[in-house]
Order: sequence, then C-alpha cells, then structure tokens
Amino acid sequence: MARIDLDLAHAYRPNPTQDSDYALLPLKMSFRDGGAYALLGPSGCGKTTMLNIISGLLVPSQGTVTFDGRDMTRATPQERNIAQVFQFPVIYDTMTVAENLAFPLRNRKVPADQIKKRVGEIAEMLDMSGQLNQRAAGLAADAKQKISLGRGLVRSDVSAVLFDEPLTVIDPHLKWQLRRKLKQIHRELKLTLIYVTHDQVEALTFAEEVVVMTRGKAVQVGSADALFERPAHTFVGHFIGSPGMNFLSAQSANGTIEVAGTPLVPTRELPQGPLKIGIRPEYLRLSNAGAAGAVPAVAKQVQDVGTHVMLTVDAGGSLLKVRLHSDDRPPAVGDTVWVRVLDTHTCYYKDEELVA
Repeated sequence: MARIDLDLAHAYRPNPTQDSDYALLPLKMSFRDGGAYALLGPSGCGKTTMLNIISGLLVPSQGTVTFDGRDMTRATPQERNIAQVFQFPVIYDTMTVAENLAFPLRNRKVPADQIKKRVGEIAEMLDMSGQLNQRAAGLAADAKQKISLGRGLVRSDVSAVLFDEPLTVIDPHLKWQLRRKLKQIHRELKLTLIYVTHDQVEALTFAEEVVVMTRGKAVQVGSADALFERPAHTFVGHFIGSPGMNFLSAQSANGTIEVAGTPLVPTRELPQGPLKIGIRPEYLRLSNAGAAGAVPAVAKQVQDVGTHVMLTVDAGGSLLKVRLHSDDRPPAVGDTVWVRVLDTHTCYYKDEELVA
C-alpha cells in the first residue's frame, strides 16, 4: 500500500485559459495508506479523470503524482503497482473462477501454494468458495463482477485498488451485499481503496472519507457525517441527502437577518450583505406564529412516504421540504404554517461557500 499525493490539474485541450477548459481544476489532495475513499459527483465532474491519473492511464497536463514521496507522474500502472476494477467485468470466460482469481498472481510468478491459499481467502470473502471450479462463461453478471472485484483484491502487495463504478450493472439488492462485502474486505486486508461513483448511498456507506466533486473541482472532503451536517459548499448540500438541503436567500445587516421577508435574530455573528441559509428537511420544525427563528409559509403538498410525512411549503417564493416529526400534525394544503429555519443545525453561505 502507499500514501498517494496529488498536486495537479488536467485539461484535455491545449493551452487552457479558463475554468471551463479544465477537466480537473488545480487541486491538492492526499489519500493515506490503508484508507477507504470515494470520489462522488455527477457525470462529467472529473472523478474518472482523477482515478485514471492516479492509476497511470492518464498523465496530468500539469503537476505531479507521488506515491510515498516518490514522483510517479509518468510511471505506468505496472510501475505504480495499481489494481483497477472497471464498470463492466474484465474476466476470462474460458477460465474457471479459481483460474481467473489466480491469474494476476501467476503472472507475477507467485508460488503455487501461496496462490491456492490467497485464492481461497478471496473466494471465501466474496462467498464464491462453492463456485471455484465453475467456468466464468456460465455465471450471472453479478458473479462475473465479483470475480473482477476479486482479481483486483487478490494481490496483497498493491499500492492501491481503484474501482470505477463497479456496481453499475449489479441488481440493487446485490449492490447492498457487495458494498457490505467490500467494507468487510477493507477492514480485513487494510488495502488503500479509491471508489468512483455517482451514487451517494454507495459512497457514504463504503468510504471513510468522501471527495465530493463538481465541474472539475473537489468542493469537500469529509466523512458522511460532516458532509451531511456541515456541507462546505451549497452543491454538497444539494447533492447529499434525499431530498437535499433546503436553501433560502437572506440579507444580513446590523445584527439581524431577513429571511423570506421576515427579520430574524441569528444565533451567531454573520457577515453583512446577501447570504444563503441552508437547513436539512430533517431539522426544520413547525412552530407557533412569531416564534424565534421562524418564518411564515404556505403548505403546498403533504406526502405520506410510509416511514414519515414530507411536507412541502412555500416560504416567500422558495419551496422547502419539511420532514414532519411524529408529534407534528400535518397541515392541510393551503394552510399557513410557521417553520423554524434558524437553529443550531442551520448553515450560512456566502458566495456558495460555508461561513466558518
């Protein structure tokens, strides 16, 4: 395993002059030895570009890639000792499961007894011990992808294992099982794992730290809890959560903040001028008329989703999602309600970035 440090930018076109020319804007980032990371973001945000730069499939147009302090910017994937698992299974259909898992080790002339032992360990971790003698051609898509995962994990000497959306072709229930299995494997093998996905559930349940990306920029690196509670950028608030964070325009002046046409007293000192406040649907609460930190709103929709009731309200032209608590009485559509938008969970943003 290795510590991987990036200090780079990448553009697919020559002579980039503006942000839109870059697939990856200038960034500095470190992946510690033995950590489990996810690169999370929508299509086109730069996460696969970053993964391919780490693996050596792509040379950054500027900057460096180092492994344990050694400059590996122009080193091949073989020289970096990287294993990579792709979106679709890369296996040999004419080989058995055991032969597929053993292939990377045989290429490196590992002794036969060590190969047998290692293949047995990985097959057991992937619940494939009973299929070792089956030919890969006759297996279902999920089993083939498990073989592909196993081939990436079978070498214990790799610097890192990189996953590029490896569960896209897998049935949703099996996705959950494989995510759990990958997490278990990481705990047992202590490999450095970097996982690319656009699925926040995959990222948040697998990784110890998640890198949230948009438009070629890494806007926040943190744990699932940090991304949910204190998004560093409004994009992270929108992207993380289902539904995402609510945002309201606000104006701060002379110790008060005006939200949805209502002057409120904030619980902390804020910069003057235009701001946005962000608060999760889980933390919005219905209040009494004129209560501290509350604004009036009109109920637009009431949805019973089984585990809870989701209320949509219009507060001064902004639609807010409110997850009602068990002691809340759902209002009728058209009713005026008061919603508390300022409390300890409220985040404040200036120019889309969290006010520290």
